[in-house]
Amino acid sequence: MSLLQDLENRSGNACELCASTNNLTIYEVKPVSTAGFDGSILACETCVNQIENTEEIDANHWRCLNDSMWSQFKPVKVLAWRMLHRLKKEGWPQDLLDMMYLEDDELAFAKETGDHLEDSEKVIHRDCNGAILQSGDSVVLIKDLKVKGSSMVAKQGTAVRKISLDHENSKYIEGKVGATQIVIITDYVKKMAEKE
Repeated sequence: MSLLQDLENRSGNACELCASTNNLTIYEVKPVSTAGFDGSILACETCVNQIENTEEIDANHWRCLNDSMWSQFKPVKVLAWRMLHRLKKEGWPQDLLDMMYLEDDELAFAKETGDHLEDSEKVIHRDCNGAILQSGDSVVLIKDLKVKGSSMVAKQGTAVRKISLDHENSKYIEGKVGATQIVIITDYVKKMAEKE
């Protein structure tokens, strides 16, 4: 069976966040590492647009989280938790967050995007041109980099896909070059456009 069929079966052919049955698509929960069944949800176009574009958030639409936050599936719970944190200034989301429970691994996954932090607390990672980097982005090295502790040199022009961020230092990101996981300084990378 395909991932789409698995998610349709799991969700009963409805958005796993708001239960809409219109314009459903597979949404991979960031940062995308494995995606697949345990890292994706079936979501409607309205939910996806508001997850991706914070300026388009309609707080009333997300009252649906009162139900979906109790899902037994990790990616659904993680997205519900993130959206409730984005909306907590509304008042009612904080009440739901106080009731919500996530296992340690689910909470760690939920916190990876920093949605739970106030803007003043967030560590912002920027590439050499000042573009904001997020977990799951792809970058290109803009110069040859020696990898500490090895004889390896990561060559200029190498693509590093699905980066993760150091939440304590805005200059450090991590990613794989070949089979090796390395720490890279953001001054030496350029964010790749989605279609590159």
